[in-house]
Amino acid sequence: MSPKARQALAIAAACALVAGVLAAAGFAVWRDLTPEEKAVIEPVLNPRLGLLIMISMVGAGAAAVLMKSFAQSAIAEPALLADEVGLIVGTDPSRRVKPAGSPELQRIAEAVNNLADQRRSLQEDVEARIREARLSVEEERNRLAALMSELNQSVVVCNLDGRILLYNNRARLQFKALSDAPTAAGGGEIIGLGRSIYLVFERSLIVHALESIQERIRRQSAQPMANFVTTTRAGQLLRVQMAPVLATGGEPDAEPSVTGFVLMLDNITRNFEAETKRDQMLHTLTEGSRSSLANLRAAAEMLEYPDLDADLKERFLKVVRDEVEGMSRRLDETANAFADSLKTRWPLDEMLGADLVAAAQRRVEKKLGLPTKLEGIDPDVWVKVDSFSLLQAISYLVSRLSDEFEVREVRFRLTSAGRLAHLDLIWSGQAMSTETVMAWELEPMTFAGESSPLTVRDVVARHDGEIWLQREKTQHRAFFRLLLPSAAPQNEVEATTYLKGDSRPEYYDFDLFKQTEASHALDDRPLSELAFTVFDTETTGLNPSEGDEIIQIGATRIVNGKLLKSESFDQLVDPLRELPEASTKIHGITPEMLVGQPSMAKVLPAFHAFAEDTVLVAHNAAFDMRFLQLKEESTGIRFTQPVLDTLLLSAVLHPSQESHRLEAISERMGVSVMGRHTAIGDAIVTGEVFLRMIPLLAEMGIRTLGDARKASEKTYYARVKY
Repeated sequence: MSPKARQALAIAAACALVAGVLAAAGFAVWRDLTPEEKAVIEPVLNPRLGLLIMISMVGAGAAAVLMKSFAQSAIAEPALLADEVGLIVGTDPSRRVKPAGSPELQRIAEAVNNLADQRRSLQEDVEARIREARLSVEEERNRLAALMSELNQSVVVCNLDGRILLYNNRARLQFKALSDAPTAAGGGEIIGLGRSIYLVFERSLIVHALESIQERIRRQSAQPMANFVTTTRAGQLLRVQMAPVLATGGEPDAEPSVTGFVLMLDNITRNFEAETKRDQMLHTLTEGSRSSLANLRAAAEMLEYPDLDADLKERFLKVVRDEVEGMSRRLDETANAFADSLKTRWPLDEMLGADLVAAAQRRVEKKLGLPTKLEGIDPDVWVKVDSFSLLQAISYLVSRLSDEFEVREVRFRLTSAGRLAHLDLIWSGQAMSTETVMAWELEPMTFAGESSPLTVRDVVARHDGEIWLQREKTQHRAFFRLLLPSAAPQNEVEATTYLKGDSRPEYYDFDLFKQTEASHALDDRPLSELAFTVFDTETTGLNPSEGDEIIQIGATRIVNGKLLKSESFDQLVDPLRELPEASTKIHGITPEMLVGQPSMAKVLPAFHAFAEDTVLVAHNAAFDMRFLQLKEESTGIRFTQPVLDTLLLSAVLHPSQESHRLEAISERMGVSVMGRHTAIGDAIVTGEVFLRMIPLLAEMGIRTLGDARKASEKTYYARVKY
């Protein structure tokens, strides 16, 4: 029974007790009177019966007031004190109780604060010792995660259940390209800690590869690996190399067992298409040449006859000329196509143009001793280049300018020109002829003790670009302009500043090696073992049943007791209706921000995939779920997974508290509120609050998902409907 209910019951009991005592006393006195006394008193009391009842009610009211004061100090204040102590023990050791109430309660509060200080001191000492003991292991784990994160190879590590426990940035970007969802999910619906790799690969394919690896281990193979090629849902080809993660169980001579596997992925779709094109080209060449050679052989044999008349001889000579011309044409076409194929196969790296210019500056100043300056570098330009050969070409040109024209300073300029980028090498001095420039382009590059068999023309051709000389007569300057292929800007991994945490990567969790698929239902699973999607919505209004619509969905995930801010879902939605000005004042989303955004019909499938195989968590979840349920019929998307509500759980944990708003809960739990009234910001705050609730619920005996759902259903707030 809640403290408020007990307080009301105590007050009612006091009133009933006073009324009963007065009634019993009156009845006893009346029974003790003689008939003569009753006859005298009854005419006196009858007209004053209402007064007597009023006196009884006043007495009961006075008793109620006294009992309320007593209940406040004996029930409500101790309950609040118990909540405060629970928060210190469970969530925020730095929190302290404010002494209030009776002198005895104030003394208890002071004693609790003293004990909390001692406990905090001991905790800090233990934590310091643990940090020292784990520092070396933690550094090794972070080094490994950082190295994996920066590899150019896509790497995914899974446990035996196929649950992802590590992936790097390259894999994240590759899975984003494989995703068939809108940009909202960004591949997050198919890759993430704790997600199943079987969303990408067929289970039977992985099982077969694991069986092959285990067979190689039994044969004590030096490289127990498996390779296969498969297609994805998006129709792309992946070359996969699988290596086992082995454990010996601590025994030196024990046979290693497979505890997981590492997948190294290459998208070979373009390579396959290019190789297929080359194969078709060679097939066309060989088959066409076969028939031409047969015709030439037949014509040559006929021309050997000495008595061949002139007309036939001319006809056979024409056959020879036509077939030779056809073979020549096919060879030219094949050679040109093969040259283009070689050009596309040359590895070019995407890099920030400003970084390329900075590298050119350092190289020119160090190798040639020439000062350099910058003149109009566009910071948003990305280029796709072979940086080594390109820097060689730039250094070579600067060397020739210095040696032959006594140029003593060069400047760099970088501008965007659509699909191309203009890199200008500028100098002041006497003019040079076009013949000189052409000679420089065609000579092998030799400068400052370096030599290369390539020419400037070769380097430019590798980039499918151009180079020319231009003059600025008004400023008595000239410049070489290099046309280079531009690349799409590479976005930062973190989309918003408040998602940025510390430098530790969030793309791994080695503790997931210990998890295996449970056969029992989710309701029997401990909360600490489940994966959660914490989400929030922003809407046009507060009445989903009257036509209000979602305009933003934000979500993040909790896996293995960790809030993964990097695995987030944040998408604006076009509501296809007018956005009231009153709602804009709350969440700050304007109609202009929603122009061009996808509709709910496109966003909801992506969010459904992002939240798949997880328990949904929200604050005042009935509100958000009502919006999603109203879209079931039009989209066919149904969220059938369990739902937990932090508002209801707060009422379970702290029934004596007046407010269960997200701000009030965050303050009680010691959670900093950031990005309030943005969907992703509220989702992150809700996730932090929920994680701090789990140990407090466990102390109350609420350990499993089923326990939490049953406890939530008993609260008053569970009756709220939208």
